[in-house]
Amino acid sequence: MDGRYRERAARVPAVTLWTRGQSAGRYRVLPDGCMDLIWHEGRLLVAGPDTVAHVADERAAGSYAGLRFAAGTGPLLLGVPAAELRDQRVPLEALWPAAAVRRLAERAADDPAGALEAWAVARARATGPADPFPAGLARALSAGHPVASVAAGSGLGERQLRRRCEAAFGYGPKTLARVLRLQRALALARRGVPFATVAVTAGYADQPHLARDVRSLAGVPLSELLDG
Repeated sequence: MDGRYRERAARVPAVTLWTRGQSAGRYRVLPDGCMDLIWHEGRLLVAGPDTVAHVADERAAGSYAGLRFAAGTGPLLLGVPAAELRDQRVPLEALWPAAAVRRLAERAADDPAGALEAWAVARARATGPADPFPAGLARALSAGHPVASVAAGSGLGERQLRRRCEAAFGYGPKTLARVLRLQRALALARRGVPFATVAVTAGYADQPHLARDVRSLAGVPLSELLDG
């Protein structure tokens, strides 16, 4: 692999297959409610959902391949609630039986991306359809609907909603809404939308609110994210 990052939709709904080659350098992974299963130089690990940006430094660190699980897909396929892995990078052998990890690592030795995708396809067949609730919740919050109205329309009590949201995404609905709003704002800013307009469109009270929230979640100003 070269140092470039590449991704494509995997052959499983709500799963992205990605690769990153050698000498990738330093980069910032923003919180997005997702989980990743990652192969790196013969080892497998799971990256849990982040509440703040994770800064990785992979200069000359070898090749990577991974599956990114969205909308509650990770907990179903990996067999672990997202909240248990929040803000963590955990060796897969801490979550699965050693024999299962060894088999997957052996299959990934020659073709890491292909082996991970094949595992995801087989696992999805074994587990059956995903619970539609997490994807529906993510869509509603991504569209900017207030948490209170989403909760009211879900038919769940506040504690039930929080429990299900934490299991699927790693954090409660209010934090998830902030994370998805950050992603919304960044997408707008990358299209060249002025920051004041980004703030209003993405659902912030004003531009200073946008600036504070971006710095809180990403660790740097919005302008620096666009330069990265």
